[in-house]
Formats: sequence, C-alpha cells, structure tokens
Amino acid sequence: MEEEVKRAAREGDIDAFDRVLEREPLVLKQIDEIEFVETPLHTAAYAGCTDLAIEMLSLKPSFGRKLNPGGYSPLDLALRNGHRDTVKQLIKFDPKLIQFRSRERKTPLHFVAENNDVDLLSEFLIACPTAIKELTIRGETAVHLAVISGSIQAFKVLIGWLFRTDNDDILDWKDNNGSTVLHIAAQTSQVEVIKHVAKERVDLDVRNEQNRTAS
Repeated sequence: MEEEVKRAAREGDIDAFDRVLEREPLVLKQIDEIEFVETPLHTAAYAGCTDLAIEMLSLKPSFGRKLNPGGYSPLDLALRNGHRDTVKQLIKFDPKLIQFRSRERKTPLHFVAENNDVDLLSEFLIACPTAIKELTIRGETAVHLAVISGSIQAFKVLIGWLFRTDNDDILDWKDNNGSTVLHIAAQTSQVEVIKHVAKERVDLDVRNEQNRTAS
C-alpha cells in the first residue's frame, strides 16, 4: 500500500490515489503521525505534479508543514527542483508555507533570496510579508543571505521592499557573529551594496564580534 501511494503521488494520478483512500481511509492519518516523513505531498511536489499536490494539501493541510528525513518541506522540494507552477499553486493555497523553516532554519524566502530568483522573491514578499523576519540558525536574514551569495538583484528587491514597508530596521539586524548586512558587504568588497545601504538610515558605527565597524 505504501508503494502504491508513492507511485500515485509520483505520477500525479489522482484517481489511483483516491482508490487507495477508499480501501485505506486512515492512511493519511497514519503518515501524519510520523514526525519526519516523506509524505505523498513531498513526492508530488518533488515530481512537479501540481494538481495532486494541491489535492493532497486540501485533504491534509498539515502535510505542508512536514519535514522529510532530509529536513525539507514539500515547498522546498518543488523550489529546488524548479517546479515553479507547483510552487506558485502551493503558496496560493497557503501563503504561510513561505516562512516555514527547514534545514538550518532556512525558509523558502531565504532560498530564493540567496539564489537571486527575483520573480519568486517579489511574489513571496507580497504573499507573506512576515517571512522577512525569519532568521537562519546563524541569525541571518534574507538580506544577509542575498549579500553573502552575491545576489545583487535580489538584494535590490529586498532593500526596496524594506523601505516601502517601513521594515528598514532589519538592515541593522546582526547575525550570530554580530555582523550587519553592511559589515558583510564591506568584508566582501561589494561596493554597490555598500552604496545602497550607506545612503539609507542605518548605523554605520555598529560593531560586530570582532569589534569592527563597517565604515
């Protein structure tokens, strides 16, 4: 039965999946009771089977917040495998999935920021504005990650959004090493980032754990 469920999810076969549920009505509940598990939603999202993924999320919304044994949510898997339509439909159904944390406490917003995916980044910010305040295990914001990875276009989208929504104080947030976005930009000689940040209302004299300022 487990293999039949996986096959239906992998192939996006809603009819086959419904037949399993008719025979085994408790199968989704049993899967949900496992803390870290590859749910049918994970399988469908990984394969880009959008219709079945939405069907699954409708039947069992909690599956959207399940981590598989590798530490990833269904939305993470759809993102990492380039299934953009699946991603968009999942967040349309439940925008809060954008701020659900997976490995290293990274969210899907963190992922698109550090990978310079400006289209999805803009959509994520609009759909779930509170996701911008989520931090990784290293205390990094999405802006930190964009600068660390050299994703300049993502950085520009983020800084523009921060000022339009009065969230510019996030630029002064420190990671676990006490470094702000400006510290990181200075350490990595990202002149364009430094110019953008320095001209805005940020503290240029804040010190990190090495007692260094960004100026």
